[in-house]
Amino acid sequence: MNVKIATAQYDISFLENWQQYQSKVERWVLDAAQQDAKILLFPEYASMELASLFIARDGVYAVSLSGTGSAIARDGVYAVSLPGAGSAGEAVYSSLSKQLAAMQSLLEDYLDLFQMLAKKYQCIIQSGTFPVKTDSGAYRNRAYLFMPNGQFDYQDKLMMTRFENEQWLIQSGEELRCFDSEYGKIAINVCYDSEFPMLARKQVEAGANLILVPSCTDTLAGYHRVKIGCQARALENQCYVVQAVLVGNAPWSEAVDVNIGAAAVYTPVDRGFPDNGILAAGKLNAVQWVVAEVSLGACATVREQGQVFNYKDWSLQHAFVTRS
Repeated sequence: MNVKIATAQYDISFLENWQQYQSKVERWVLDAAQQDAKILLFPEYASMELASLFIARDGVYAVSLSGTGSAIARDGVYAVSLPGAGSAGEAVYSSLSKQLAAMQSLLEDYLDLFQMLAKKYQCIIQSGTFPVKTDSGAYRNRAYLFMPNGQFDYQDKLMMTRFENEQWLIQSGEELRCFDSEYGKIAINVCYDSEFPMLARKQVEAGANLILVPSCTDTLAGYHRVKIGCQARALENQCYVVQAVLVGNAPWSEAVDVNIGAAAVYTPVDRGFPDNGILAAGKLNAVQWVVAEVSLGACATVREQGQVFNYKDWSLQHAFVTRS
């Protein structure tokens, strides 16, 4: 089955209010839908621009919202109490810990927004990631997948970077998942996850021919690490891997202050596919959608009729690495 995929080079903004965010995201989705894209991919930590909405006010952090959400109404805004907050306190968006706590008040609105957009435009949307506080109190880097019928699910990031581990204290998820869709099974590898081959391998063996990789990198080296990981996963599994990137500078945010990259759709490197394994790629650091039509059924064909059998021959390597 053929399907058009749109993968974003999404620019991080400093927002005035929730309505501005809602309008921005819907413009992006509408643009992709007008290009007949049915699967949309946003980048890792795209949601962090929401931290710019919060300001210190009378011992709480407040944000203008259009919906009720889960925050407390005060003087035309919605507010969330944070330990140590004060009217003269540091703005939440410049604090690694306070921004995570404050953003939980927007999670319900965030989920409602993308659920509405997936239904309205009848597309699958991977919204990037949102740092979610779990019942245990730990934060997870969570990638939600929204379906046209209103249902949604998520994949937590499993392999954490040094920044996430050592400074931001965002913890690893626990489960590797695949998601059923009308186009077949879809998998998600969040950024650094794409650099670890056993994760994607298990998902492909479970039936996924499409791996979505929302990413956020602050150096060219970081971008190329993820890019190379994506291409390697497409090569060894003879499947499609799609990377989205966050672009632009946000000097107000310690978490996502510099963002570099180019989105792309990667393929097997074999007959019937591009010689370089790149079906489509954006211009570095530009603000744009990258749109390409993929044939997910072609994965099964190349695994049976390709010049090489990367997918089928995977298990043969074990005999050599297990010898004493």
